[in-house]
Amino acid sequence: FLLLLILLAIFIYPIYVILINSFKVRRDIVAEPLSFIGSQGWSARNYTEAFRKMIFPRTFLNSLIITVSSVCLIILTSSLAAYIFARKQWKVNKFFYSLMLASMVIPFQVLMIPLVSVYGAQLNLLNRRITLILMHTGFSVSMAIFMFRSYIATSVPVSLEEAATIDGANIYQTFFRIVLPLLKPITATVATLYSVSIWNDFLLPTLVLTRKGLWTLPIATQQFYGTYSSDLGLIMGALVMVAIPVIVLYLLLQKQVLSGVVAGAVKG
Repeated sequence: FLLLLILLAIFIYPIYVILINSFKVRRDIVAEPLSFIGSQGWSARNYTEAFRKMIFPRTFLNSLIITVSSVCLIILTSSLAAYIFARKQWKVNKFFYSLMLASMVIPFQVLMIPLVSVYGAQLNLLNRRITLILMHTGFSVSMAIFMFRSYIATSVPVSLEEAATIDGANIYQTFFRIVLPLLKPITATVATLYSVSIWNDFLLPTLVLTRKGLWTLPIATQQFYGTYSSDLGLIMGALVMVAIPVIVLYLLLQKQVLSGVVAGAVKG
């Protein structure tokens, strides 16, 4: 328990520093970064100024559209594919499943330049939200399929599907009416993990979305970093605003996430 408390303090400390300094003026951040309240007192100026400079409503909407669309596509395609991989003992399934697992070890940085070259110079598909959404989906489905398949194989009884088949349900009705509702814990886990990942992603959106009107929140935050100096107060205010939505999402889905993580750990 003591070790957990120490680890908690280590992880919480940077968040605490960012939070308290987001309410300070720049002089106090530099002179008294660890003080709870600076000599100039607390101020919400960092938030209002960051909100204005980031054009927060537009960039928030861009991030929301891209994250929600990507996560929904990941869940739909991955759960369907995982169901086939878990229930159909076809030889081609083993080949494609192995291929997907193998693709997880390829670093994104290896594909980065060819990806931009093909989609930008040859296909002219950059600066479009749908391009980024499909890229996020493509890079994420392998891990999501692995998680869904493991859950279906260990936690979804085949007898329920057999009963549905006897009652006249086809494979689609069986999946969407019987299997998918039982995948709620692992779906919440996948949704949370990829919502955080896609919401906070900086590299891929930077390569795909170069037009300012399409910027996501992490890209908009980057404008506060200068070559020789940075406005620390605006950076910290922007970071807090960017982090709040995913924290709220995790708090809402916390119970489902935990049950999804431990599902299948014990068989009885």
